[in-house]
Amino acid sequence: QVQLVESGGGLVETGGSLRLSCAASARTFSSYIMAWFRQAPGKERELVTWIAWSGVSTSYVDSVKGRFTISRDNAKNTVYLQMNSLKPEDTAVYYCAARRDFRSGYEYWGQGTQVTVSS
Repeated sequence: QVQLVESGGGLVETGGSLRLSCAASARTFSSYIMAWFRQAPGKERELVTWIAWSGVSTSYVDSVKGRFTISRDNAKNTVYLQMNSLKPEDTAVYYCAARRDFRSGYEYWGQGTQVTVSS
């Protein structure tokens, strides 16, 4: 069982920045692919970005490319999401998730952290 705890959300003005963190309880954190999802009111949950085990491979949804950066520190069992040039449409609850490989679904989820971008 892996527990994920997000932090770092909050209220920010358009153009501002936030850094989300997700701390994992897994002793084998480096064996998980980590991802950030988000869900805005009235919308489906969306995969924003993921990072592979060593951190070399990453992927981003088009709407955040060039503005968001995912990273991980396997020594600290933590994955980060640096969000710059925030827009009102980035407003959502952001969730951290983990899966073992690309054939499996995301089996572990955090409780979410609210990000609100004011216009």
